[in-house]
Amino acid sequence: MMRSRSDLVWIPTFAILVAFAVPWPLWGVNRVVAGLPVWIWWHVAWLGLCAALFALFVRSGAWERGMGQRSTTDSGSGTPGTASGTAKTADAEGDRR
Repeated sequence: MMRSRSDLVWIPTFAILVAFAVPWPLWGVNRVVAGLPVWIWWHVAWLGLCAALFALFVRSGAWERGMGQRSTTDSGSGTPGTASGTAKTADAEGDRR
């Protein structure tokens, strides 16, 4: 399966997210901000960043392409969530079976 250039950008992006999920630069730091250790704030911010990037990943259609399914953004088969878009997606799934 060929991957597009935009899909290949997601591989190092998620590798960086995994690498910095552990707050390496904060090991041994005992600072407290707003009653919580700084490393907890690191995780809160990191999880927010991960959620935003994953939402962008899904909206880009890379999730469907990675799962081997045709993306609704690629096919132009209607707006997702509308009756015509949903019906066309269901028809396409039925054709594959």
